[in-house]
Amino acid sequence: MNASAWSMLLEGAWVTLWISGVSIAIGVVAGLLLALVRLARIPIIDQILVLYISLARATPLVTLTLFIFLSAPNFGIQLDRNLAGILALTINTTAFNAEIWRSAFGNFSREQREAAMSMGMTPWVTFRRIMFPQLMITSLPGLVNEMSFLIKGSPAIAVIGIVDLTRVTNRISAVTYEPLPPILVACALYMAIIGCLVWLQRIAEHRANRLAE
Repeated sequence: MNASAWSMLLEGAWVTLWISGVSIAIGVVAGLLLALVRLARIPIIDQILVLYISLARATPLVTLTLFIFLSAPNFGIQLDRNLAGILALTINTTAFNAEIWRSAFGNFSREQREAAMSMGMTPWVTFRRIMFPQLMITSLPGLVNEMSFLIKGSPAIAVIGIVDLTRVTNRISAVTYEPLPPILVACALYMAIIGCLVWLQRIAEHRANRLAE
């Protein structure tokens, strides 16, 4: 491969990284908020959220991306391709993250909450100082797995014309008639991105274990 091909692959990797990164950041926070709302057990809202989570988890990313991008103009909304891609990835990952957080809340010790409340802590202080640090560590493996799945599923956004890493790989292969080199480079770049996530997870878990000792 020549220098131009390498440059295209790196640009494609950057597009994949920033679109996935924005979607992950929003999805983790939004998933936490949805889990908290579901814990409130408000019947109508809970049923709406269950429906959303079920549909978002069951819909393939390619289908969801196409639906958002192609249906938006019917409602008078003109979405930029990148924004449509971010929206599709965010809707998908928020649903999965909500279930990860909800599971962590369900496994949290009720005795710790009751002890904190008996000491005069408000629900917000109890959540911020007692619950959230433990929930974050408990949920971290599941959250990182979901981040990895999202990055690996992000080539779905290429269906609406976003030039991500996978789309760049296809373009180079079509021009050079040598598909193997760009595919190998793309695989290495995906592995590097996900490897960084796993590395950060291990660092966070190591520090948490040291603080717990």
